[in-house]
Amino acid sequence: MVLCGIVLAGMSWAAQAAELQGREDAAGKMVWYDGQALPIEGRAFTDTECFYDRLPARAQKTVPSSVWGLSRHSAGMAFRFVTDAPRLTVRWAVRSASLAMPHMPATGVSGVDIYQRTSQGWRFVRNGRPTAVTNSVDVSVTPNAECLIYLPLYNGTSMVEIGIPSGHKLSTPPPRANGQVRPIVFYGTSITHGGCASRPGMAFTAVAGRLVDAPVVNLGFSGSGKMEPALCDLVAEIDASVYVLDCLWNMNDALVSERTEPFIRTLRDKRPDTPILLAEDCNVYGRAPTSKSKILRTIFDKLKAEDSAKWSRLHYLEAKEMLGHDGEGTVDGCHPNDLGMMRQGTVFGQALQKILAQ
Repeated sequence: MVLCGIVLAGMSWAAQAAELQGREDAAGKMVWYDGQALPIEGRAFTDTECFYDRLPARAQKTVPSSVWGLSRHSAGMAFRFVTDAPRLTVRWAVRSASLAMPHMPATGVSGVDIYQRTSQGWRFVRNGRPTAVTNSVDVSVTPNAECLIYLPLYNGTSMVEIGIPSGHKLSTPPPRANGQVRPIVFYGTSITHGGCASRPGMAFTAVAGRLVDAPVVNLGFSGSGKMEPALCDLVAEIDASVYVLDCLWNMNDALVSERTEPFIRTLRDKRPDTPILLAEDCNVYGRAPTSKSKILRTIFDKLKAEDSAKWSRLHYLEAKEMLGHDGEGTVDGCHPNDLGMMRQGTVFGQALQKILAQ
């Protein structure tokens, strides 16, 4: 088990472009940049116990123990920067030596994933394949193209360093062309968390984020997305562009009936102007709606009829196309494989594009 690093203040999502300062190695060949000093997306709270935790330290007293433990995973966090170097090295350490799961490879659980922006959008470059707690990967990149490096999905991250050859520079990225600054916040289950993508960039939240070109906060908690009031309070602390509620997989009919409407009402009271997207669940054959989805739809229709102005930014996403209809979209009949993640991320991304355009 690796101890977490010292907590530093988080970088703003709207950081201005500037050359960053690293430290040159003893041989004078490489300059290294600590991840805690790099522009990072997906880190919603700065008052964390460890820098790459997803919830603040104070949440340990208010959220279920399962949520707290899973919040130590770095799912959804990503560095975005520009370098004029032709290659870079990523060194990273995870907190647990359990690098993989039976149904999810180490590259997704504990690996890093490198993308670059091209004229066709974000494109995969290479991933880091972990074999131990501490790992490194060398990557050839296109100089002066934006880089996006995703952190592990189902493991905690204790350290990240990015190295470039001496004589080159690493800088904060330019603003997105679409002006998107505030993150899309996903709150949900193991599927939201990233299970079972083969690498971090294939989690459906990441796929959707690249499709709409927006930062993403991943608050997926495996088996534990159950809409407790404490989670609503934490979600509402984040200044989001859209809140996506995707918890039905972890809830039964009774919980959906009991908790969903109070959660939505509280979130709307705390954030009266932010769009909220309610997502259905489905199954491996794309059969929808489920009994839980029918309850969710009833709540949605009730709120819309109650006050059309107040609920004008409440949106609904059907699940019938999320995993396809060929039975090939999951690893186990439930958790998406990369095909399912791409399908699901595309459906979410298309819905989010429409919401953000309003």
